Amino acid sequence: MLQRASLMTEGPRLCGNDWVFQQDNAAVHNARLTKEFFQENNITLLDHPACSLDLNPIENIWGWMAREVYKNGHQFQTVDALREAIFNTWSNVPTSLLETLASSMPKRLFEVINKNGGATHY
Repeated sequence: MLQRASLMTEGPRLCGNDWVFQQDNAAVHNARLTKEFFQENNITLLDHPACSLDLNPIENIWGWMAREVYKNGHQFQTVDALREAIFNTWSNVPTSLLETLASSMPKRLFEVINKNGGATHY
């Protein structure tokens, strides 16, 4: 999945050459193959503990995708049809959404600091 996620092109394009990848360090994200992928591709990871306050904009993308996949009350008859809809939606995430989320990071961090790590509106 990481190879298909366009990290190598979208990270630098959206954030410049010194970009840092954020994940929540949950056990599934900390697997040996995942670590090897990041290391082999020289991807810098943001160091933070698992289950920390979630500032990761991917949650916004998941929400957008769910709304797109199920818009107009669409229901799927098969797992394959749902899977196809999810992959099609993932392939069509608007660049403008990615840019907006990436540019929102300073505001997100500022709000977390101002709330002493408490809940934010993000």
